[in-house]
Amino acid sequence: MASSRDRQRKLARAKLDRQMARRAATARRKRQIRAGIGSAVALLLIVLGSFWALGGFDRDPADDTAAAETCAWTTQDAQANTDLKDVGTPPTRDLPTTGTRPMTITTDQGAPVTVELDLANAPCAAASFTHLAGKSFFDNTKCHELTAEGALRCGDPSGTGQGGPTYTFFSENTPDAPAASPSADPSASASPSPSPTATTPAAPLYPVGTVAMIGNPPGANGSQFLIFVKDFSPTQPSYPIVGRVTSGLDVIKKIGAMETVDNGSGVKIKPKTDVVIQSLTVGEPASVDPTAVPSAATPTPTPPSASPTVAGQS
Repeated sequence: MASSRDRQRKLARAKLDRQMARRAATARRKRQIRAGIGSAVALLLIVLGSFWALGGFDRDPADDTAAAETCAWTTQDAQANTDLKDVGTPPTRDLPTTGTRPMTITTDQGAPVTVELDLANAPCAAASFTHLAGKSFFDNTKCHELTAEGALRCGDPSGTGQGGPTYTFFSENTPDAPAASPSADPSASASPSPSPTATTPAAPLYPVGTVAMIGNPPGANGSQFLIFVKDFSPTQPSYPIVGRVTSGLDVIKKIGAMETVDNGSGVKIKPKTDVVIQSLTVGEPASVDPTAVPSAATPTPTPPSASPTVAGQS
């Protein structure tokens, strides 16, 4: 009997030893796995820290797709305003933003008028003109007003001042308001010595030949534009400039001298003789050569006479 009990105790002991060995092996594997995970996490943190320190998480503005978006077009409700005409919208990105672009306005009043659109300062207005010209938007439309500021107003197919495309865009190149004149110094002499620049008028904010947008309301520009037939310098400029007339200014001045009649609202601002834009086209952009030297033929401004005409007065 003793031998049988001894054998059973040995078997039980051996079984216990095996169980303890398995438990020890399992514990070692768990410790090894935890150590491996800890090492991997530590290595990952080291790699991410190095990547961050080297600027790997910095965003490159050049890769930002929104940065390429030059213009935004705000949709208008054609049902709310039946004077609007749906011709789609211009592109929003990859637009030329340097140099100039030629625009030709052919009217029934004489030689074509050419305009130089300013792509650097008014790229969205230039893009809008290009888009609308491609849709023949301005063709066979009337310039319906000679404004009190001395500008010919065009670009509204309805002729009401409310028309345009079914989109608007923000103002880009509105001149700054002129600086306030310094107040008189009460201690100054009654007959002070004349200043060398006392008789020199400030340059007009909108020289004759300036082409500017006019929005309704201001800042919501569409297709309507102004061509100034005389110098104009308001105290609060609101018309964003898009370009200037480069030839045909005599035609514009002739139109500006036309007699005006009541436009139906009791105000004499409508040209008595219809001014019809037969066609308006926009050419390809012209790059500006930064190394170009101004032409010697460019006239040098001459000093004004002793009794100059103040800019902006007719």
